[in-house]
Amino acid sequence: MLVTNFTIALRLLAVMTIICGAVYPLLVTGIAQMAFSEKAQGSVVYNSKGEAVGSALLAQKFRGEKYFWPRPSAGDYATVASAASNKGPTSAELKASVDERRAALRNTAAGNPIPADLLFASASGLDPHISVEAARFQVNRIAAARGFDAAKKALLYALIKQMTEEAQWAIWGEARINVLLLNIETDKL
Repeated sequence: MLVTNFTIALRLLAVMTIICGAVYPLLVTGIAQMAFSEKAQGSVVYNSKGEAVGSALLAQKFRGEKYFWPRPSAGDYATVASAASNKGPTSAELKASVDERRAALRNTAAGNPIPADLLFASASGLDPHISVEAARFQVNRIAAARGFDAAKKALLYALIKQMTEEAQWAIWGEARINVLLLNIETDKL
């Protein structure tokens, strides 16, 4: 009886290993490649020289004055350590980091309120998008750093409008802009 149960368990293990370890992953990968090939390949973004510069699905660390900045990241934009900080509204550490970010951004605020997505990290720390307000908030800093005149500054606003992605299926989320794609287009100006 023990040998029979053991044999049944080994057969079940072999069958489930084949189904769950080979058949199912190959089926899902095949469907993804056919239906969503760009996303299944990682949505790699290339520059004008054909070099891979990142993924449209992951935030990149931009801190130069000439670039749009993404949302802050609790994991410093590292994909392995992606996660929220888990700091609650009463956390002194969270308040200190938000105050530090607010002070750094206040220099470019020109009296405008600072958008929340430039002060608070996203849940994953890898959100590739910012709000339209966050992009517009950064225009003065970027224009000054790049030496743009009023006409080029207007082009930055037009670029923001052009690159705005509306809410998904017009019901989920808010209008947003992919920071990596926006920065690549800004470099072309």
